[in-house]
Amino acid sequence: MGTYYQFCPVSKALEVLDERWTLLVVRELLMGSRHFNDLRRGVPRMSPALLVKRLQRLERVGVVERYPDGNKVIYRLTPAGKDLQPIVDSLGDWSMRWLPELGDEDLDPHLLLWDMRRQVSRTDLPPGRTVVHIQFGDVTPKSQRWWLVLAEDDADVCDFDPGLPVTVTVETTLRCLTVLWRGETSWREAVRAGDLTATGSRAATRAVPRWLNVRGTPADPRPSYTVVGRLAADLRPN
Repeated sequence: MGTYYQFCPVSKALEVLDERWTLLVVRELLMGSRHFNDLRRGVPRMSPALLVKRLQRLERVGVVERYPDGNKVIYRLTPAGKDLQPIVDSLGDWSMRWLPELGDEDLDPHLLLWDMRRQVSRTDLPPGRTVVHIQFGDVTPKSQRWWLVLAEDDADVCDFDPGLPVTVTVETTLRCLTVLWRGETSWREAVRAGDLTATGSRAATRAVPRWLNVRGTPADPRPSYTVVGRLAADLRPN
């Protein structure tokens, strides 16, 4: 375990939390992931070996507990881990306000759909099974088509046709849906701009933003000064 050899409470916290991926693992646990494979889906570019190492470290310092669940293991946050919720939320709010830029390498359809799947507003779904077919026009063919299979007691994401009747088809780009999901634009604005179309019954196309629990209006406007903007200015030649 690295140490800064400082009495400052911030430095002591960072001795636990500033290792690569650690706070993202905490984020996944705060979002409700409990099993190892669910955690992996939330951090798909993290190696399984490193995920094991980070979970073991968080367990040693009292942030995570593990429990047997048949042949599997359940990971849960301790009270100390749950106390990280406002810290993680504040980091996200700060980033949205001051770090607006998204590079192409930041866009991941698997991660986006996985995050959408777990935040579905199940109480707004109609009875039975609802299938939302999402088609991206700006990715490689193997990553273009996705299905969200939704019900009041379950939700899943498929990258293959599950063979079920489709309720609504959404055609958009990965960047548009990512920006929409982050709250930087609204569903209505994306439709008006021609960046997103929804096909299905009138009732279903009107309800799908509510089913997916997307924001009704964009987030608060950012200040004209941003960290990224200032950095770009500093890098310009004189």
